Amino acid sequence: MNCRKHCGACCIAPSISSPLPNMPEGKAAGELCANLDPHTLSCKIWGTAQYPDVCKNFKPSAESCGDSREEAMETLMFFEVETMPAPLK
Repeated sequence: MNCRKHCGACCIAPSISSPLPNMPEGKAAGELCANLDPHTLSCKIWGTAQYPDVCKNFKPSAESCGDSREEAMETLMFFEVETMPAPLK
């Protein structure tokens, strides 16, 4: 499966704890990646040496991307919530 144009869900919905170019502390869930063009929803560093491994390793799939950008956002946010560590007691 190829990435859907004008989507950017994987650059917005999940939290990323590893450093990213222009985001040395990573990013919070729901936050736009600093490398995502907000108008085209395309990664400005895709295919360059700066493109991080965490992004290279995320592969689009029917399960995570669904049939639309909206479905991808819902699914990825669901995965984010379901995989959050339990709070310490």
